[in-house]
Amino acid sequence: MTNIDNLERNTRTTSAFTFISRCAGLVRDGALSRLFGAGAFASAFYFAFLIPNLFRRLFGEGALAAAFLPSYTKLQSKDPQLAKAFATLTISKLVTLLGALTIIGELILWVIVSVQQNPSASLQLTMVMLPYMPLVCLVAIFGAMLHVHDRFGPTAAAPIILNGFMIAAAFGLVGIFDNPFNHMALIGVSVVLAGIVQVAWSLLALRKYGWFTSETEVARGEVKIMMRRMLPMIVGLGTLQINTLFDGFVANWTGLFGKSFFFGLEYPLGEGALASITWAQRLYQFPLGVFGIAVATAIYPLLAKQSKDQDSFASTIQRGLRLVIFVGLPASVGLIIVREPLVAVVFQGEKFTSGDVLQVATILLGYATAVWAYSMSQVLTKGFYAKDDAMTPVKIAMFCVCLNFILNVLLIWTPLKASGLAWSTAICGVIQACILLLVIRKHVAVPVTTQVIRSWIATSILTLIMGGVVWFVVDQLWQVGGQWHQAIIPLAIAVGSGVCIFSIGSVLMKRPELHWALGRSK
Repeated sequence: MTNIDNLERNTRTTSAFTFISRCAGLVRDGALSRLFGAGAFASAFYFAFLIPNLFRRLFGEGALAAAFLPSYTKLQSKDPQLAKAFATLTISKLVTLLGALTIIGELILWVIVSVQQNPSASLQLTMVMLPYMPLVCLVAIFGAMLHVHDRFGPTAAAPIILNGFMIAAAFGLVGIFDNPFNHMALIGVSVVLAGIVQVAWSLLALRKYGWFTSETEVARGEVKIMMRRMLPMIVGLGTLQINTLFDGFVANWTGLFGKSFFFGLEYPLGEGALASITWAQRLYQFPLGVFGIAVATAIYPLLAKQSKDQDSFASTIQRGLRLVIFVGLPASVGLIIVREPLVAVVFQGEKFTSGDVLQVATILLGYATAVWAYSMSQVLTKGFYAKDDAMTPVKIAMFCVCLNFILNVLLIWTPLKASGLAWSTAICGVIQACILLLVIRKHVAVPVTTQVIRSWIATSILTLIMGGVVWFVVDQLWQVGGQWHQAIIPLAIAVGSGVCIFSIGSVLMKRPELHWALGRSK
């Protein structure tokens, strides 16, 4: 099987399991939205959940995995015994570091909460879920090892375990607690239990590769090299996650600090702002995770192997650029058009009102405009890392992080309010993708070839036709302010017709990207 066949097969595998996981995640978030509404408790929970997930994306799936994978790939091909030592030493150091950070974090949070007159629910729930942080980072690094061994399924399936535990806790504990905080705390405990099961699941998948060894001294030099490479990658690959954290702090300011003023001015966002932002993020991250990040995940081991073969490396980058636009652009347009019925179907009911639907849909509008850009940045950044060039994307990322924070604290005072956080993230996402595309030329002489341009033009034409059909369906069938059950048929018809129009158009235009997206070469 060729490398390109592997890329498409692994993209398909990652996409399939990620799709199942994201569907389960929407069920989970739909349960939480209906149980707790878009209020202070939901914002507190999602802030607490944001912290371990930030570490997962920065250290696990992000910087550490990105720094670990090329070294492990090289050692696995040259000296498998040294690769074992390298993996074992890396994991032991990871457990020590993250374990210490967890203990220190728990102590700091305990001190802060103990001196607060009205203890912050956000910080209390963070204390409950913080132990999930080292567990999920371990799962991510085990996943990088499995990717090197050409196993993508177990890691992509691991989030399904988390969502299953949370759904069971959310539904199984309904009616037991009068205080919603206690219910949320037990859901937080289920998160930690899921992390333990995820670690066991990953170790089971790795068992046949015999990666562990007690002789680790020989790998200390390789680990030091990896650590030096990792530090700048934390910023370079984690821009979107760091921006998301800033969004969380700004949106949950009163929940954290109990103040009604922000920078000396009256705080413009309500208590449920973070919950609304999080639910909007879940919806735009669905296509991003199912395909955009799936392509970047599958493409990285291949780029690492091709880093010395300039022609193959360039071809893979160009193929990745065609793929992410082929899926990312129609995903952006589709989300923009169906945002209101989509939010209603997933989240509305019980304590989540039609007013909350409009609020989340307005925020989703901002995020959705740049799904294609977030996907492109992931692929291009992995290309730099495969070439052992971490500093270039870091410099770009630092600029975008600073710009995002400035836009955050400016736009929330405008009529955009909470949606200003989404627009600032989208603006910075587009800027980052464009700059990365310009500077990747230091490693790929012509990243955007005539074939890539033709592909993008064809995708744009198909997206325009698809968007027109989807808009007509939504305009005719969806009534603003309707209930969630009234949104099911308009959403199903809009999505179904959009997929059919885009797929049929791709076949008629003989677009090879359709075959690539389905995991088949042609």
